[in-house]
Amino acid sequence: MHTTNSVNTFSSVADDCPTDVAVVPPERPEPTVARLQYEMIAENPYRYTSDDVIFAVHARRKGIQPAEMEVRRAEFFSRGQACLRSSPLGKRYGWGIHHDAESRVALHPRESDTYRQLSEDPALRQVKAMRSTR
Repeated sequence: MHTTNSVNTFSSVADDCPTDVAVVPPERPEPTVARLQYEMIAENPYRYTSDDVIFAVHARRKGIQPAEMEVRRAEFFSRGQACLRSSPLGKRYGWGIHHDAESRVALHPRESDTYRQLSEDPALRQVKAMRSTR
């Protein structure tokens, strides 16, 4: 089984992120991946793992029923999946993502003191969100 979870890791915004301050992804009639990820993580910091977030968003967008969740999650993670480094939150909207010692995630706006502290913490594995351009 594959996983997107990381431990003690901080993912800073992409080098080509177009915003200098974190922006909440806009609401749309059909919620975007960014908006769904943002709501799930921002409303529940350090509650969910990356796997939880990625699968919950996938399940919602695909209309997977609660009775199917366990089987469909196993199927989903039987293949490798893109991690939160590829999320629009870090690529486009200016949010850093911290994975704690139990792989649970929280968002930190790039202009915050907490973001700066996490990005300079030598105890954390430091990665960047994936660039949108080559």
